[in-house]
Amino acid sequence: MLLWLPLVLTLIVLLFFTQDYLLGMLIALLSSAYLAQCWNIMGGYAGQFSFGHAAFFGIGAYTSSLLYVDLGVNPYVGTIIGAIFAGLVGLIIGNLSFRYKLRGNYFALATLAFAEMLRVLFNNAPIFKASVGVSIPFANDPVQFQFADRKAYYFIALFMLAAITCFIYFLRKSKMGYYLIALRDDEDAAAALGVNILKYKLFAIVASGALSALAGSFYAQYYSYIDASLAFGAVNSLNAIAPCIIGGSGTIFGPILGALLLTPVHELTNVYLSGLGGLNMVVYGSILILVILFFPQGIMRLIRQCFQKSDTNSMTAQGDQVC
Repeated sequence: MLLWLPLVLTLIVLLFFTQDYLLGMLIALLSSAYLAQCWNIMGGYAGQFSFGHAAFFGIGAYTSSLLYVDLGVNPYVGTIIGAIFAGLVGLIIGNLSFRYKLRGNYFALATLAFAEMLRVLFNNAPIFKASVGVSIPFANDPVQFQFADRKAYYFIALFMLAAITCFIYFLRKSKMGYYLIALRDDEDAAAALGVNILKYKLFAIVASGALSALAGSFYAQYYSYIDASLAFGAVNSLNAIAPCIIGGSGTIFGPILGALLLTPVHELTNVYLSGLGGLNMVVYGSILILVILFFPQGIMRLIRQCFQKSDTNSMTAQGDQVC
C-alpha cells in the first residue's frame, strides 16, 4: 500500500504546475479511476459482470441535481440521498436477477437493459426535465458544492479515489472479501461450502451501485448540467469497465493504472482526431483491443509477474553464489 504513496504525492504536486486543460484531464482521470473502482467491487471481486453501471451513475446525478434545482436541497445532502436511491435500485436489480439465477452474459444484458430503460424514461418524462436536461445555476458557494477554482474539484476527486481504494484494500483482506472472491472463482463450490451466495452478491451490487452514484453527483456538480444521454448513456458503463479490465480487475490498483493509461489516450484522440469522421473512436477502440489481446488478465498482473520473476532470479543468483 505504501508503494503507491509516491503516486498520490505526485498527483498532488503536479496540480500546482498544470494548465487549465491538463487540470481538466486530471479531474477526468481521477473520476474515471473512481468509477472503475466502483465497478471493481462487483465485477472484479464478486465476478458479476455488469454492463449497466450507467444506471447508478445517472441516478446519483439526477437525484442531487433535481433536489437542488427544484427543492433547494443542499447538494451534499442530495448526493447522500442519491447514493441511497442507487443502493435500493441495486437491491431491486439484484433480487430480480440473482433469485432467478442470472449469470454471466445474461446478467450483463439484464443490467444493460435496465440502464437503457432508465435512459428512455428520463429522456421523455417531463418530471425529469425530459430531453432538455437539468442546468444547475452557479452560485460560487462551497456550501452548495460550487467552486470558482477547479482545483477544489480536483482535490475532491482525489479524496474520493483514495477513500474507495482504501475501502477496497480493507475489503480484500476481510472475511467478506474472501467470500466475494470465492463466489467469483467458483460459485457452485462456494455454495457447497456454505457461503450465502445471494447475500454476498446483493452486498456487491448495493455497495457498487451506491458508490457509483457518488460519481454521478460529482459529475453533475462539476459540469453544472446533466441530461439523460450523459447520465445513462452506455459510455458511462464503458468508462467503468474499460479501465478495470485493462488495468486488471480484481486487483486493488488495477483500475487506477487502467485509468492512467486510457484517460490521456481518450482525451488526446478527442482533441486531435474528433473532426475526422469518428477516427478518434477507432484509434481508442483499437488500443483497447490490442491491450486485451496481449494482456488479457490486465497490466497489473503483468507487472506482478515481472516482479515475481525478478525476485526468483535474484534468489537463484544468491543460491548460486552460496553453492
